[in-house]
Amino acid sequence: MSRRALLSVWDKRGIVEFAKGLRDAGFELVSTGGTAKTLREAGLPVIEVCEVTDFPEILNGRVKTIHPFIAAGILARRDVNAHLYELERLGVSTIDLVAVNLYPFREVVRQGVDEMTALEHIDIGGVTLLRAAAKNYRDVIVVCDPNDYPQVLKWLQEGEVPLKVRAELALKAFAHTAAYDAAILSYFRQQTGIKFPNELAFGFVKRIDLRYGENPHQQAAFYADPMSVVPSVAAAVQLWGKELSFNNIADLDAALNLVREFDQPAACIIKHTNPCGVAIGETLAEAFAKARDADPEARFGGIIGVNRKVDAATAEEILVQGSFYEAIIAPDYEPEALERIKARKGWGETIRILSLGTEDLRAGAGESFLTAKSVTGGLLVQTADVEDVPLERWQVVTERFPTESELKDLWFAWKVVKHVKSNAIVVAKNGATVGIGAGQMNRAFSVKIAVELAGERAKGAVLASEAFFPMPDGPEIAAKAGVTAIVQPGGSKRDQEVIEVCNRYGVAMVFTGMRHFRH
Repeated sequence: MSRRALLSVWDKRGIVEFAKGLRDAGFELVSTGGTAKTLREAGLPVIEVCEVTDFPEILNGRVKTIHPFIAAGILARRDVNAHLYELERLGVSTIDLVAVNLYPFREVVRQGVDEMTALEHIDIGGVTLLRAAAKNYRDVIVVCDPNDYPQVLKWLQEGEVPLKVRAELALKAFAHTAAYDAAILSYFRQQTGIKFPNELAFGFVKRIDLRYGENPHQQAAFYADPMSVVPSVAAAVQLWGKELSFNNIADLDAALNLVREFDQPAACIIKHTNPCGVAIGETLAEAFAKARDADPEARFGGIIGVNRKVDAATAEEILVQGSFYEAIIAPDYEPEALERIKARKGWGETIRILSLGTEDLRAGAGESFLTAKSVTGGLLVQTADVEDVPLERWQVVTERFPTESELKDLWFAWKVVKHVKSNAIVVAKNGATVGIGAGQMNRAFSVKIAVELAGERAKGAVLASEAFFPMPDGPEIAAKAGVTAIVQPGGSKRDQEVIEVCNRYGVAMVFTGMRHFRH
């Protein structure tokens, strides 16, 4: 008795060759409309599903494979005599291989289609077939990825697909349907405005395996959200360099998220997800040079992020003597600039160069964008920190108002400080950071670090704190170092004491009313 294979695929890559191989291995081919047509045109004999079920496709193809004869043929256990007897009594043939891939729901929705088009691309029958075959993987070979066709044929030619491989194919099928359902959930979250349903699933797709995680003894992989339209590291194209590491990706993400804050040309250098230099300028070359010189020691081995196409002038600033960087992420690169960076003697192929392929770094960003952080046994999920208080709603709380130039630097520093690990302090002057204090348990210690790094540059600089000052000691340290203006959210029980210290030193202070913790 010949075995049966059910083939029903949207993505028809390799399906003809696979079907020919199955025929050579003794399989009878059963298929649905579009796939059957493709196979017939290739000269292969095919039994249509409607011939097996004695029931036509209905509702414009919405119902094709949902039928007891199909489901029973897949789900019957071959080691249970009662199942086999029941199939024989009903005249149902077993199905021994199921090759299915699904309607391209994710790809279609990313194009911004209307609701009816989106709904028509939700696959029902295909998901049912995959789940049924994966459930009965001991008796049924399930294939959801065209890339697996050659290996499955190889096993069949050698005799049989081993049970371990069948289980791995079943895992792949269940992962595929789970991610597919997660994409549908994501779509309906956006449609309904419900950000946090009672049950939440993420449908990420593996992009690459990584050599290791944060440390060499940890295993790791990089997954991408196929529903996201936001320019991201996950969607970037690597143009040059060694393979990305776990820490590279984390730093590249931090760099990109920071520079996308600015409308002006902006550049940053990131170390351990914290910026060590950030600047804006009239040109990208000017911005990068200022960011580079913000902390000449810490920049070595950092990650560069910029929000404009890298031109030849910027490339020259990147390549100055004594510099070395792990990676660069940018909207794109002028050919001359790209070749100059690639040819840098001593860097070889080590520097990773990534292109986003778009100048609009804010495309698709909004409140529906969720971020997640794993904790033992759970997941913390929140909307992205993309909101901010407009400058006109800032409240001056001191006797002295900030000057126009101070206000520009305060706005710049406030944009940067939300991307620094809490407790976070940023000291800035002339559109560039001059000192950054990050991750200290005591906010005053972060101030000390920032002003010490700034040195003489702290005189006439401004300071941003991402959360309120619980004590007046931080502002006093800053004032003594020469800082002339401070921006912070306010809201401490001791705000008045903080304000009094600023008034005593002639420091202008503004409250934003919004905190930007980053843990």
